[in-house]
Amino acid sequence: MPQAHDIEALADSLSASANALHLQLMRAIRAGAPREEAQALFANEIALRTQADSLYLDAAHLAAAGLDAGQLQLRDVTQRAQATIARIDKLKDLLDLSADLLSLGAAIATGKPDHILAPVEKLKQHLATL
Repeated sequence: MPQAHDIEALADSLSASANALHLQLMRAIRAGAPREEAQALFANEIALRTQADSLYLDAAHLAAAGLDAGQLQLRDVTQRAQATIARIDKLKDLLDLSADLLSLGAAIATGKPDHILAPVEKLKQHLATL
């Protein structure tokens, strides 16, 4: 069974990804990004932070749900996403990657490990193409 601090580490990684997304968003806004794209990125950032907050609050519940099998892999994927966000220049790629992270966060927050594989694989594929 995963420990509460493992779940919190995953939430920390999602929060760090949201922080990296925020930095890229601010850079895009300063560069004159279209308002609609900036708003979509901001909405994704907020949703990602909300998912991370949910993980912090639900750490005990998720630990009991048997999420330990891929815990380290999930944290590694989200850390790779954080690093990728920091170097992405195209808003479309930022939107896609942030949407993938949101899907993963939502799958984790449900506490159903069988729903996590698809978002993880999609995120891995997206990271590989970037």
